[in-house]
Amino acid sequence: MQNYLMCFPAPGNLLISYFIKIIAMLSFKLDDDFVMSYAQIKPDFGFNGLGQLTYYRTYSRLKEDGRNEEWFETVRRVVEGAYTIQKEHILSNELGWNNKKAQRSAQEMYDRIFTMKFLPPGRMLWALGTPIIHQKKIGQALFNCAFVSTEEMEKSISDAVKPFAFMMDMSMVGVGVGFDVLGAGQIEINKPTEGLEELVVIPDTREGWVASLEKLLFSYFAKNFGIQSGPVKFDYHKIRKAGLPIKGFGGVSSGPQPLQDMHNRISALLDNLDGKNLSITALTDIMNLIGVCVVAGNVRRTAQIALGHAENAEYRRLKDYTWDNASQQYVGSNANRAMWGWASNNSVLVNNESEFSTLAAQTAINGEPGYIFMDNIQAFSRMCDPADYKDIKARGTNPCGEQSLESYELCCLIETFPSKAESLDDYMRTLKFAYLLGKTATLVNTTWHETNRVQKRNRRIGTSVSGVTNFLHHHSLNTFKVWLESGYKEIQRWDGIYSSWLCVPKSIKTTSVKPSGTVSLLAGVNPGCHFPENNYYTRRVRIAKTSHLVPILEKAGLNIEDDVVDASSKVVSFPVHTEGRNLSDVSIWEQTALAVFLQKYWSDNQVSCTVTFRPHEAKEISTILDYYRYDLKSISFLPKLEAGIYAQMPYEAISREKYLEMKANLKAIDFSAYDEDAVAEKFCSNDSCVI
Repeated sequence: MQNYLMCFPAPGNLLISYFIKIIAMLSFKLDDDFVMSYAQIKPDFGFNGLGQLTYYRTYSRLKEDGRNEEWFETVRRVVEGAYTIQKEHILSNELGWNNKKAQRSAQEMYDRIFTMKFLPPGRMLWALGTPIIHQKKIGQALFNCAFVSTEEMEKSISDAVKPFAFMMDMSMVGVGVGFDVLGAGQIEINKPTEGLEELVVIPDTREGWVASLEKLLFSYFAKNFGIQSGPVKFDYHKIRKAGLPIKGFGGVSSGPQPLQDMHNRISALLDNLDGKNLSITALTDIMNLIGVCVVAGNVRRTAQIALGHAENAEYRRLKDYTWDNASQQYVGSNANRAMWGWASNNSVLVNNESEFSTLAAQTAINGEPGYIFMDNIQAFSRMCDPADYKDIKARGTNPCGEQSLESYELCCLIETFPSKAESLDDYMRTLKFAYLLGKTATLVNTTWHETNRVQKRNRRIGTSVSGVTNFLHHHSLNTFKVWLESGYKEIQRWDGIYSSWLCVPKSIKTTSVKPSGTVSLLAGVNPGCHFPENNYYTRRVRIAKTSHLVPILEKAGLNIEDDVVDASSKVVSFPVHTEGRNLSDVSIWEQTALAVFLQKYWSDNQVSCTVTFRPHEAKEISTILDYYRYDLKSISFLPKLEAGIYAQMPYEAISREKYLEMKANLKAIDFSAYDEDAVAEKFCSNDSCVI
């Protein structure tokens, strides 16, 4: 880039033409004939059309001609976007770009994504190669998740407000965010000073919504830092009305009401704390109310994880509420939090000295809290290797618990499928390109300086294995160990090679096991390291009644019914068959042991594992945590739901006969008439992150 600027042209149209040429020079394009050779190949989507539906609904972007992308076109967009990022980096740093080598490399990456030997994260499938990344430069849209600490809130009013602004900004572009409650007690809340009122007109932008939150919190935090600030009055008239389309991230506008509700609730909450310190409960409430606003504001789902110390009674009581059928209301010491407390899963920070019996009894009720072993996170990479303290600056995790993160750090999770590899050598080759795609994401800037600083230093990625139980159905555990250890060494080898070429630091950590969700549906494998619900089951998916997908799916013979909870949605049922052992065949101990195995031989970050337990196994949780405290970095537990406990469950076991009956009614799904833009997948892994 530096060399091109030496021949700067005259202003006006010539300047515009010049920059168009520069962009074209920096863009990477795959050979057209190569790409078109895949146009007639049918992608191997999984689970009787479920994977195909997931692709069209979530990742297939509308093209300029009004048609939806086909899989071969989506893969092209993603690969060209990735190699464009590499090319821009290499040329701007004068490191020497070789287009022939890049073309060969990109073509192999293309083939391995097209055949689903590995897949980018859903965020990347949706955003890479689009103006969001390459023109608007909203780099965080490529990343799954993040973490922010509140422990430095007392330093300045900027440090006090910033974690909440980060939560809202990242959530609004679909990034799931973890947070801690260490800032509780650090600052005193005071009502704004009357007579200094300020009118704020909120623009119809993401930045405008975030700035309004900053203004509101500033007014309540100001006196603690010796600043006078008056009440803020908001004008919402510029925010587009409900029902109007959102071009950038898809979907339709919810109007200003969710934002107004958030402002009112946070104001009421802080008014009640006048003259008191910000409590753990209030801090978490603000974060959760941000999540509620983002969900109602058309992001549709939120992903938050709250982290607090296990010994803190106030933190442990945050979700002390249950639904009482008799009175038709929530009861408990924190019943008022039920309206927003659901926005975060809550986990406790534990260590090798923690006592688990009280915590485990709480987990046995509804699965919360989960457990984060910060001592192990900071000290170890893989648990089979000596302590290296690489992550001594880590302060928390992403919402699904598979990535150790510093404050304001993001993570990008690439998913590989060993069960789809033809051989160990084939899998090693796949890992090269999966790793490279993750490393490429670390080259982009975000709109947050704090994030860019830690990203450029750590270059953290998460090359994940998924479909683990599919692989173990056909191979021994020892064979899997060989693959994992060989693969880990191969990734470290390529990290040395590519970090040298890119002139960036080696990645602080490179591997993880994500829980997976929609991406594993595309490939037709079991998510992450989890066992399937049953060998034959119905998988239900919710779509809007107005979606153009409804008539397409009806013609294919799928069972579609009205959603019993959401009157605006339909529920589509897919018959699914998987081989191997399922949750009925494995104990709470075996599920945990598999997570430990992966933490030992593969993941230098973490393993996201939600262990499903039956009622009689609940008493084992404390003992399991005791035995494995030296081997785990994160773990969560979830009670097994009885079949039919509520209507239209996402997973429901069926007989083989019922499966064959449902499958016999299916026809090939014809998506040729589909013409809706994909709505971005939100957060870590959409449907399955339950830590």
